[in-house]
Amino acid sequence: MKSLRPAGLITAAVVLLVDQLAKFIMTGPLGIDHLGAVREITSFFDLRFVPNFGVSLGLFQADGAMMRWGLVALTAAIAIGVLVWMTREKNRQDQIALGFVLGGAIGNILDRVRLGYVVDFADLHFGEWRPFLVFNVADAAITIGVLVLLVRALLVRDKPKNGQDTGAERAPVENLNA
Repeated sequence: MKSLRPAGLITAAVVLLVDQLAKFIMTGPLGIDHLGAVREITSFFDLRFVPNFGVSLGLFQADGAMMRWGLVALTAAIAIGVLVWMTREKNRQDQIALGFVLGGAIGNILDRVRLGYVVDFADLHFGEWRPFLVFNVADAAITIGVLVLLVRALLVRDKPKNGQDTGAERAPVENLNA
């Protein structure tokens, strides 16, 4: 691996710490640790215990030990890929976005290894309409990181540094037949 990128690694560590602390507070001191446990915060946001046995959007439900460890292996492989990308990434904003993704992925992997499921608890709703499934800090961090990467890839073009030739500014080749 090339040199470590401290901005991304620090971001990943902070996301992981906040995620695990939030899950501990939910399931420990607040006692939101079983199905049906809910604490209303506002008319549109509740803390609600939901064990997530699947991955994104509840897909690929791990209904047995083999599937559980398969999901751990798959998400760990993705996390390793993100870490490798981060070590090669030169852009600081992309490093930080990758740190959000990595920290969130590790937080959810830890849950799945320790508990067999991921602890979800944040329930945003407007009446009965829920724009998202119940989620956690790790899920939010992954989503934010991916969105930042997409926006930067699609809409933001980094300008080349002085001295770098992009090919666009080359002088036209003269007609040699003249």
